[in-house]
Amino acid sequence: MCGRFGLISAPDAVAEAFDLTGVDPFPPRYNIAPSQPVLMVVNASELTGGGQGRTAVLVRWGLIPAWVKDGRDFPLLFNARSESAAEKPAFRGAMRHFRTLVPASGFFEWRKSGGKGTAQPYWIRPRSGGLIAMAGLMSPWQGLMAQNLIPVRS
Repeated sequence: MCGRFGLISAPDAVAEAFDLTGVDPFPPRYNIAPSQPVLMVVNASELTGGGQGRTAVLVRWGLIPAWVKDGRDFPLLFNARSESAAEKPAFRGAMRHFRTLVPASGFFEWRKSGGKGTAQPYWIRPRSGGLIAMAGLMSPWQGLMAQNLIPVRS
C-alpha cells in the first residue's frame, strides 16, 4: 500500500459499502499519513469475542507487534508486503489472527520528476468514484496505544 491515502466518502456511504450497522461521524480527510487516526473495518467477534458482523473502529495507523515491550524503542511499522508478511516476526501474529479492511476513497503514488529527487503526487481512485478496501493488520499491543493498524500491499 501507499504511504498516503484519503477517505472523503460520507459515513453512511461507508456503512452501506461495508455492511456496517453504524459508523460514527467523521470528517472527510484527503491526506491521511502514518501515525494519524484511520477508520478500520473488523469482524466484531475479533474485538469482543462474541459479537457478530462487521464494525468500524478508529485506530492509529502504525503497527507495534504484540511482543514489543516498550514501543518507544521500536520503530512504528506502517507498510507490509503481502508476499512476505506471513513469515516476518513483526506481522506473523497479526496476519494469522487480526486481518482487517481499511476503507479509502483513493491513495497517492509519487512519480519522480527532474534530477533533483522531487516527486509529484498522483491521486489514484476508482474511475466512477466510490470506495475501495485495502487489506490491513491489527495488533493488540497494550503499551502506549490500545490498537494499531498496518495496511498490507501487494
